[in-house]
Amino acid sequence: MWLRTMRCLVMLILSILSLPPVAEAQPSAKLPRIGYLGDPLGPFAPHFRQALRDLGYVEGQNIVIEYRWAEGRAEGLRDLVAELVQLHVDVLVTPGAQASRAAQQATSLIPIVVAHVGDPVGTGLVASLARPGGNITGVSGLGVATLGKQLELLKEAVPGSTRVAVLWNPLNPGGALWWKELHGASQVLGVTLHSVEVRGAEEFERAFAALSPESADALCVIQDHLLFSHRIRIVDLAAQTRLPAVYGYREWVNLGGLMAYGASLREVYGRVAALVDKILKGAKPADLPVEQSMRLELVINLKAAQALGLTIPSTVLFRADEVIR
Repeated sequence: MWLRTMRCLVMLILSILSLPPVAEAQPSAKLPRIGYLGDPLGPFAPHFRQALRDLGYVEGQNIVIEYRWAEGRAEGLRDLVAELVQLHVDVLVTPGAQASRAAQQATSLIPIVVAHVGDPVGTGLVASLARPGGNITGVSGLGVATLGKQLELLKEAVPGSTRVAVLWNPLNPGGALWWKELHGASQVLGVTLHSVEVRGAEEFERAFAALSPESADALCVIQDHLLFSHRIRIVDLAAQTRLPAVYGYREWVNLGGLMAYGASLREVYGRVAALVDKILKGAKPADLPVEQSMRLELVINLKAAQALGLTIPSTVLFRADEVIR
């Protein structure tokens, strides 16, 4: 019994000694942490995650992304930004003007990268595009600059349209800039604009119910986080009201919208990820110029046109980057 016990003990010692040496334990490195103020399941986030992967960042392995989403409600943004600030994230990514303004008001220390804000200078987010100053940089989606062209394309696609309803969120900081741009374009095109304001998801049905053939024969939807969050609903309501509509991003057309003209979100978030990468490697937002998305795309949905009994002129189709048939 004693010999058997000793034999087992010796075998145990030998097995331990035969194991390869274990390096001295090192404390695990802190992973960079990104605060993302937007819908983790929406179309923006996948573009952003893919762009990060292209740069070598894998969520959960060498980077952490903290998502906070207000479901399109502006009143919830402040609390969500406060949560991210308390988590001491290394950088904040804020899609849209409202989220960016909430982040700007919450912190002057944490770097902020704004995404597809139509006019970062006009909305007071940065001092200038070349020298943003402070803790904010990002990518402008040229939203304001494309509004006039959207109205022009809508007029060409629906030649008889003279009254265009404009669906917009007056709580968005860029509202005054939108109207200035659209008003100038409408005068040139001979179009009368009809303002349709929505401040929350509960107002969409009322807004569309108030429209009539006498008030509008076409629709322009101004890009906004609230409206984008409810794009399926808006596209359906536009179809039910039989209003030809133009939108700012192709994602609306993929859901059945008639046409869209604006920046490529894939390109925008590729540049956003590149700016995040630079900041994580030590760059200061004040030294990173705000970039402008130069790739604009026109996408037309002929299925939607057919459902409306509309024939899109060949002169418009010829200019489209993609036609959904």
